[in-house]
Amino acid sequence: MKKINLLLSFMLVAFLVNTGNTQIKTPAASPSATVMQTVGLVNVKLEYSRPSVKGRTIFAADGLVPLDQVWRFGANQATKLTTDGELMVNDQKLEAGSYALLALPGKSTWEVHFFNYEKSSWSSYKEKTPVAKVMVNPMSLPQSVESLTFLFANLKDDGADMMMMWDKTAVSIPLKVSTDEVVMKNIESVLAGPTKGDYYRAASYYFSAGKDLNKAYEYVKKATGGPDQKYWQLRKRSQIEAALGKYKNAIASATTSMELAEKAGNMEYVKFNKTAIAEWKNKK
Repeated sequence: MKKINLLLSFMLVAFLVNTGNTQIKTPAASPSATVMQTVGLVNVKLEYSRPSVKGRTIFAADGLVPLDQVWRFGANQATKLTTDGELMVNDQKLEAGSYALLALPGKSTWEVHFFNYEKSSWSSYKEKTPVAKVMVNPMSLPQSVESLTFLFANLKDDGADMMMMWDKTAVSIPLKVSTDEVVMKNIESVLAGPTKGDYYRAASYYFSAGKDLNKAYEYVKKATGGPDQKYWQLRKRSQIEAALGKYKNAIASATTSMELAEKAGNMEYVKFNKTAIAEWKNKK
């Protein structure tokens, strides 16, 4: 009986200890967020906290974010930008790595500062020299955005705009990447011993980037020559041939592409080719 009472006593103590250590969980006032985007060939990640308006005045001399004073560009910790490739901001180079972002909001102009990321405490950067500084003009939004939001817009092969929106204010920071330079180096390197797939990717890039069509045609012929032809590669060949005014050849390539696509059950490519053939027949 004494052993049972002793065991019950231990269990009661353990319960009281565990109960005392339990913490009540509540939603964060400014929850953390992560935005990831591939820009050209570069992967970019932005980590920040999202405060909300909650009926307050935000960007003003007497606002939550006073004008002409350094702001952490978010809440809680320093906003962090990480890139696995080179970025250009206003003709200033950011090497692959992580950066802390601070902002200096103004009535007609904002400054956005990029610092080599060292720690999460945003105030530690206030006395440091930024590795890049961008001047941007704030824009007025037609309606209020309740929670601070970052996103990447206007995506192109060579860049994108990193946008911040909060309350009725937005700022856009242009980012540039050297996609063409990287792709051209890759093409030159790979084509030293290319496969048909390499020739196809090279031809596709030359065609979509508006480069030398004759060079694109040279590559696509190597990609589609011989046995084991692919309907999507022949489709690209037909497009390049049409762009060069070789409509008879384009129709022949599109016809073979259509037949192979039909065998593969890809009716989307069948439709693509039928439409193109009908168009090119009038141009022979």
